Amino acid sequence: MAFQTLRALADGAFHSGEAIAGMLGVTRSAVWYGIRDIAAAGFEIEKVRGRGYRLSRALSLLDAGRVKDLLGTGSAKFVLEVLDRVDSTNTRLMLRAAEGAPSGLVLAAEAQTAGRGRRGRAWQSSIGSTLTFSLLWRFAQGARELAGLSLAVGVALARALRASGAPGVVLKWPNDVLLPAGKLAGILIEMQGDVLGPSAAVIGIGVNVRADPRVAAAVDQPMADLESATGATVDRNQLLARMLAELSGVLAQFAGSGFAPLRAEWQQLHTFQDRRVNLLLPDGESRAGIVRGVAGDGALLLETSAGLQRCHSGEVSLRGAAA
Repeated sequence: MAFQTLRALADGAFHSGEAIAGMLGVTRSAVWYGIRDIAAAGFEIEKVRGRGYRLSRALSLLDAGRVKDLLGTGSAKFVLEVLDRVDSTNTRLMLRAAEGAPSGLVLAAEAQTAGRGRRGRAWQSSIGSTLTFSLLWRFAQGARELAGLSLAVGVALARALRASGAPGVVLKWPNDVLLPAGKLAGILIEMQGDVLGPSAAVIGIGVNVRADPRVAAAVDQPMADLESATGATVDRNQLLARMLAELSGVLAQFAGSGFAPLRAEWQQLHTFQDRRVNLLLPDGESRAGIVRGVAGDGALLLETSAGLQRCHSGEVSLRGAAA
C-alpha cells in the first residue's frame, strides 16, 4: 500500500484522501496507513485541511511504459521490469539468466534491501533519489574474452550522463563514475557461462540522482548527485532510457570488437590518467606508480620502479602515492 500511495502523490500536488482512495480502489483507512508508512520511511508529507496531502518534493518514479516510449524503436532490444522492492537486482537477474532469460532483460527497482557493490560492499540507495537497475546481455564469447567490459560500460554511462547535463563526468578504473564532488555512479558486472562461450553478463548500475542525507551518512566516501551537478530536476525515466540506448550501442560494438575501439575515449575520461597513484591489490599489498592508461583488454598500465606493469584488479587511490 505504501508504494501505491507514494505513486499517487509523486507529482507533488495536493490530493485528498478520498481522491487517492478512488484512484487506487481502496478505503480511506488504507490510504491513511499508506500515508503513515511513507512518512515513517522518511518522506515529508504536508497535510492541509480541505486540500489533502502532498509530498514536499515531487518524485520521479519509474514507469516501464514511459521508458519504452522514450526509447522509441530502440525499445525492441529490451524487456524492462520495474519492481517496487527487491533484495538486489543483480541477484535476481543472475537467477533469471540461469533460467534462460533473454538478452536485453532489465530489472529496475525503486528500493533494494541488499544492493551490492564491488568487492563485497553494500550499494546504498533510496526511493526516488537513486537509479538502480541491472541489464542482462548475452555474448557468443566466453567470459575470458570479455575483459574490459566494465570499462566499456563506463564509457556508455559517461556519454549518457554528459548528455543529461553533467559535462564534468569522469571515469575511475575499473568501474566508478565520478564528478568533482565525489562518486556519482558505480558498476558491478557478474558473469555466467562456459569458458569458451557462450556467456551472459549481468551488468548492475547504480546512479545517485538526488542528494539524500540518509544515503550519504551510510557511505564512507564523498558522493555526488546528478541534480546538484546539473542544477535541474532529473526525470529518472528519461535517464534510464538514455543509459539503455547508449549501452545498447556500446555492448553491440564490444561484442564484435572488444574494448580496444573504446580505449581512447575511456582514457580521455580517466581522472587518474598520467597521475601518480597507489594501487591496493586484493591480497592487501599495494603498488605505487604512474597511470599510463589501459591496455586493449582493459588492464591498468602502471609505470613503476620495476617497469610498466599490467594490473587486472585493485583499488586506485591518490592516498599513499609518493610525490
